[in-house]
Amino acid sequence: MSALLETQNLKKYFKTSRGLLHAVDDVTFTIQKGKTMGIVGESGCGKSTLGRTLIHLLESTGGRIRFEGRDITSVSRRELKKLREEMQIIFQDPFSSLNPRYTVEKAIQEALRLTGRYSPSQIPKETDRLMELVGIDQRLRTSYPHELDGGRRQRVVIARALAPNPKFIVCDEPVSALDVSIQAQVLNLLQDLQENMGLTYLFITHDLSVVKHISDDICVMYLGQMVETSPSDELFTMPLHPYTKALLSAIPTIDIHTPMENIPLEGELTSPVDPQPGCRFAARCKYVCEACGKPQQLEELRPGHFVSCCRAKELNM
Repeated sequence: MSALLETQNLKKYFKTSRGLLHAVDDVTFTIQKGKTMGIVGESGCGKSTLGRTLIHLLESTGGRIRFEGRDITSVSRRELKKLREEMQIIFQDPFSSLNPRYTVEKAIQEALRLTGRYSPSQIPKETDRLMELVGIDQRLRTSYPHELDGGRRQRVVIARALAPNPKFIVCDEPVSALDVSIQAQVLNLLQDLQENMGLTYLFITHDLSVVKHISDDICVMYLGQMVETSPSDELFTMPLHPYTKALLSAIPTIDIHTPMENIPLEGELTSPVDPQPGCRFAARCKYVCEACGKPQQLEELRPGHFVSCCRAKELNM
């Protein structure tokens, strides 16, 4: 299986009055074709910034992005237009993602028109196909966003993202604004589309139960950095980083026979503005030691399972 997208030491910094905010800092990972990479972490850890940087909604500060083997870190305006067709994004709030003046039909047709691939006579037929593909009833063609529930609005957004026939889609919290019952429907739709169209996803969420359901591999972010990356099943059964263990311990469970130890996080958050070298989780970690003040690197402790913690091997023997 070949890689669709790779990053190497990717960085995205923002200038602030207090200094440089390191929103994404030295992030390296690979997403295989037809697979889903989940990105999890607390709010403000840089998940959405990472997704937007990958598809050039934000320009990177440093590092490399490779897509299908070619370097897309810096691209011309002409190259970016082609790239926009191959890489799409589904945002968290479907209501704000849609033009309130556009009907379902017009929203999808506008996306098709922008691709430049279809003649005016072909667009209505392709609109029908996309509506059927994402499960939107034809009777809703002339409905406006405010007349639809959240699930149907998100299906319109998905149809619009599929219009240019992309290979890679960033799913930025695509179900967090939906009711739980609707979440399952949209997740199942995304998985069906992936299987039928060979799509590759970067799935961003703070909901660990959701990411476990849909992801093949998972990366855990903390204050702009990757602290652990692993196959999905292994991350939930054998987490290695203290932060990952704390996140997993917060998942509610009804299993009274094997309750998981609750691991509260204490201490102050390290500032992402001009951070000092060393582990950014150290201020909240009960296993902190002198070595944590030195730069940490992702280390492969199990096949395909990487962790950025100088004491991980010692703590997980």
